[in-house]
Parts: sequence; C-alpha cells; structure tokens
Amino acid sequence: MRNVRRNLLAVLGAGALIVGAAGLAGAQGTPNATPRAAVNPVTASPYLYLGWGNPPDPASVMKATGIRAFTMAFVLSDGGCNPKWDGNRPITGGADQATIDKIRAAGGDVIVSFGGWSGNKLGEHCGNPNALAGAYLKVIDGLKLRAIDIDIENTEFTNPTVQDRVLGALRIVKQKNPAVRVVVTFGTTTTGPDGDGQRLIRRGAQLGAKVDVWSVMPFDFSGGGDMARYTETAVDGLHAQVKSAFGVSDDQAYRMIGLSSMNGRTDNAGETVTLANFRTILGYAQQHHLARFSFWSVNRDRPCGGGAGGDACSGTSQQPWDFTKVVARFTG
Repeated sequence: MRNVRRNLLAVLGAGALIVGAAGLAGAQGTPNATPRAAVNPVTASPYLYLGWGNPPDPASVMKATGIRAFTMAFVLSDGGCNPKWDGNRPITGGADQATIDKIRAAGGDVIVSFGGWSGNKLGEHCGNPNALAGAYLKVIDGLKLRAIDIDIENTEFTNPTVQDRVLGALRIVKQKNPAVRVVVTFGTTTTGPDGDGQRLIRRGAQLGAKVDVWSVMPFDFSGGGDMARYTETAVDGLHAQVKSAFGVSDDQAYRMIGLSSMNGRTDNAGETVTLANFRTILGYAQQHHLARFSFWSVNRDRPCGGGAGGDACSGTSQQPWDFTKVVARFTG
C-alpha cells in the first residue's frame, strides 16, 4: 500500500455511535437497508480508490461479498491547508461523495483515509495542530463521518515535527467530536514498527492523541516468504509497543491495534500475499480480537486480464472479490 501508490496518478474495535442526524442517518429510501449507525466502518473495511482505472461498483461488491464498509482514499492537500480528494477533487458534491452516498444507500458506511505515500500531505502543509484539525474536521463534518484513517507515510511519517502536529491535531479532533473513531496506519518491519513507528506510538500516548486503533501495513518486505507468519510477527511487535506505551493488558492492547494488508502480488518482487494467507490472517485477527482488518485494495481484488496492471488486479489466480469475502467475515 506504499510503493504501489507511487504508480498511481501524480497524487495519489467497537464503533461509538454519534448522537444526532449524522449518527442516526440510514439509507434513505431503502427500507430494508441496515441503519448506518449499526455498521462499524473501522473493523472490516478494505480500501477503495476512485482516482484511476476502472474502480468497482461498491454496491455490487457489497452484494457479492457481504462487506459493509470501505476505506475511501485519499484526502490530500491542495497545496495549502485545504483538503481535497487526491488534492484536486472537492470533498463534497462530486463523484467521491456520490460513491459514499451509494454505499450508505446500500446499508453500508465508510471511513475516509487521509495521506498515503504520494502527493501533498495535510500534515506537512498545515502550519500547526489547530489548522490541521480544522482540515480534518472539514471533511468529517462535510461527509458526516463516524471514523477517519490517518495513513501516515513517507516524509509525513519520518519527520518528528510533522508526527507531533498530526497527533496534536487528532487530540483536538477528539476533543471537539469524541464519537469519531480515529485510526492511524503506518508501515512496519516483519517484527513490528521501526524507530519512526515506535516514536509515533510513544508520542501518541504522551500527547494524549486518543487514537482508537494503531494499524500497520505488513508487506513490502524483502525476499518473499510466508506472509501470514510475517503479518503475525509484525502485529505482535505492534502489540508489544502499544502495551508498553499505554500500560494496558495484553487483551486491551490487541483490541487497540489492527492491520492493513495487500492482496496478491505486492510492490516487492517475489512477495505475494495469497488467499490462503488471508484466511490464516483472519483466524489470527479473530483469535486476538483485533480492532481492524483491511487491505489495499478492492480495486485489485480481481484476476488480471486484458492488459490490466498491478493497480487493477491482484496478479494471482482468483475469482472477483475473493479477498474481500475473507475480510467480510472479520468481526473483531
């Protein structure tokens, strides 16, 4: 979910209910749809990206797989402290909001992701935590969100000043709207977060950022190997860091963490996360009651053919939406 984004266009737990219209809004005009407040957008929500190629119809994917939520990517900076989809499409009133409305009308919901590998990051273009929190809240309020994902990568991840700005902004967001669930997603080694990731978690605890879920991306390692085992060791390493930073029990720490995998061939030659790996990861995630199981991306969850590249298919032998069907079984 990191290097693959360089190839895109130029830019690329239990949910709390919000009281009021935003939290109680269901699928208007769809009598049999599940009310939106009953859908947890954090737990099982693979990434869906509208910025390139032939994005799948989310309502059709929902019907075929049972998935109820998607992680919509990515909100970036327009060059200043103003959020836009991919840095150039309006947050409301365009195709992205129409897709969100369609998901909700089918009885689902979304968590919106800020960041990714490429493009201008709000964390770098907003000058202070208050301004950055304002940018986050503009999206939360405009789309009536119950959850956000801060996919902190590349220079936004490796800069301590920016890390602290992001965490400070999230603290403000939670103060203003404590019902919004916050996920922070970042890269990892096979044994857990690297130095930058460890710092991010420690500072999150020290600054009182109130992050609900710390989630790692266990792929893009070197040399291939058993990706199910590497995923487990990476998440166990995350567990140890969260347990230490927050002083919680083993069970509490597992319920504060999650993972976002990549389906099929990854960005690294020889590395493949297979469907069998996904099934093993599902068992591990269920056993430990993780807060989140996601992957990059639904766009790739189909067999290749007709010249489709790695951004539009998994590169493995599969039927459409096989990986999504596994994630749809995850209940936390």
